[in-house]
Amino acid sequence: MGYLLYLIAIVFLIAWAVGYLVYDTGGILHVLLVIAIIAVLLRIIFPSKTGNN
Repeated sequence: MGYLLYLIAIVFLIAWAVGYLVYDTGGILHVLLVIAIIAVLLRIIFPSKTGNN
């Protein structure tokens, strides 16, 4: 489950970067950025105990 959150966070970061640099779509991309940062911080603070990276 942790790996999936990490993957989603990376996708959100990429979507935010593309949207921020290319399009002017408003606040939704900033919400995605906040969600991505929270997911990465949770992954760092609470690493997976299964040993899978």
